[in-house]
Amino acid sequence: MSDIGGMRENFTDHPPLRREDMADDPFAQFDAWFDQAVHSAMEEPNAFVLATVDSERQPSQRTVLLKYFDPDGFVFYTNYSSRKAREIAENPRVSLLFPWYHLQRQVRIAGKAEKVSSRRSLEYFLSRPRESQLGAWTSPQSRVIESRDFLILEWQHMKERFRAGKVPLPGFWGGYRIRPTAFEFWQGQPNRLHDRFLYLSDNGHWRISRLAP
Repeated sequence: MSDIGGMRENFTDHPPLRREDMADDPFAQFDAWFDQAVHSAMEEPNAFVLATVDSERQPSQRTVLLKYFDPDGFVFYTNYSSRKAREIAENPRVSLLFPWYHLQRQVRIAGKAEKVSSRRSLEYFLSRPRESQLGAWTSPQSRVIESRDFLILEWQHMKERFRAGKVPLPGFWGGYRIRPTAFEFWQGQPNRLHDRFLYLSDNGHWRISRLAP
């Protein structure tokens, strides 16, 4: 087994964050950092780690893609029969992590998840490539399958099933909106003296604190 204890990076690329550098509104701060991530060289800056907890209090995580955000929250789409969806039904409290390593940054968001309207799910579904639409019908997400051949056969079946027209929105597929209750913005700094700012919702206002690294 390799000795990885010495693997480390000393963050030196960014000046220290000051309170006056941070927007009063965490959505504005996220928007600014997200724009920088989009215009950097990183792949899939809209990818984030979604953490959920099941009925036995066992956490699980997976990477999903952010498809929309505004002051009402952060939206992603999935199969409503998936593990993440089942766990959200049991406990809507979730956590998001945007790991923007290329910029030596992380953003952590805590909040509650709720389903978006069928209309919004349909609007997004119709904007997807046809192959992705067929993929939503093909995969029984999170369920045990015998082999990849099963997926290929289902894919061919769905291509034939919807060959003559548009692919409809599956009744088991749609979006979730995560309404935040807390944000944390993390910026790497030299000597492990990283900058962290926490935003907590307080009766409609956001209270901002600096955290020790």
